[in-house]
Amino acid sequence: MRRYEQVQRMRSTAIFAVIRADSSKQLIDVAWALREGGCDLIEVTMTTPNALAVIEKTVSELGDKVLVGAGSVLDGETARATILSGAEYVVSPITNYGMIEMAHRYDKVAIPGAYTPTEALNAYTAGADFVKIFPADVGGPEYVKAIKAPLPQIPLVPTGGVDLDTIEAFFKAGADAVGVGSALVKKDALKKGDMEEIKRTAGAFMEKVRKVRGS
Repeated sequence: MRRYEQVQRMRSTAIFAVIRADSSKQLIDVAWALREGGCDLIEVTMTTPNALAVIEKTVSELGDKVLVGAGSVLDGETARATILSGAEYVVSPITNYGMIEMAHRYDKVAIPGAYTPTEALNAYTAGADFVKIFPADVGGPEYVKAIKAPLPQIPLVPTGGVDLDTIEAFFKAGADAVGVGSALVKKDALKKGDMEEIKRTAGAFMEKVRKVRGS
């Protein structure tokens, strides 16, 4: 899938599910549950045990039913390793120019992290396809709105503090997509292996997206 196609798919789903699972088996089960709930953007963080193997296994099992990306990528070398393992997009909590360059070399989406307007603009100027605003729970939707006002051209993905109570406010503030972790894939559900709960939660999040977009 070409990068521009990935970007369109991301804009359509608009929710990146940030997963920290204990095994590839658990993550694959979660990915299926999220997909059944309507969320097909799966971000495997590099803090996951054996993250590269998990990415490779998930891509092998689910194919193009989901778009698998790598999170917490801090440099170009790690970005390349995740892409060779099958990651279709690369996400970071920081802006590392090597990561952006490497992602684009392989025609993959680069989503570096930023917090201040200057950081966001620098990331976008360096070629970011989206800019992750992290940690978004510090300033909340009003902070995202404040950044978006003078920088409307930058597609923002606030991550941190996004849940069923705040997601509408983040989109109304100008978010192009959001990153959601434990509010979507709850620790208790993971511990119990309750994939139905994860599916229902994903469906509730996607319904919020449809509501705020008027579709």
